[in-house]
Amino acid sequence: MSESAITARYIEVTAHDLPLSCPTPAMSVWNTHPKVGIPLAHGGEARCPYCGTLYKFTGELPKGHH
Repeated sequence: MSESAITARYIEVTAHDLPLSCPTPAMSVWNTHPKVGIPLAHGGEARCPYCGTLYKFTGELPKGHH
């Protein structure tokens, strides 16, 4: 994930970015909203309820730990 502003509307994430929260550590701090967890349970896509940024999982899915 590259440096981005909170105005980003689409961000691709990988297993390295999990667990996912918005705003991400790469987003500018001056214009962030409260941190919220983003579950990627629905086809690997989810929207932030605060800013509407769409997160889409790309790459290989992480293996279970069991």
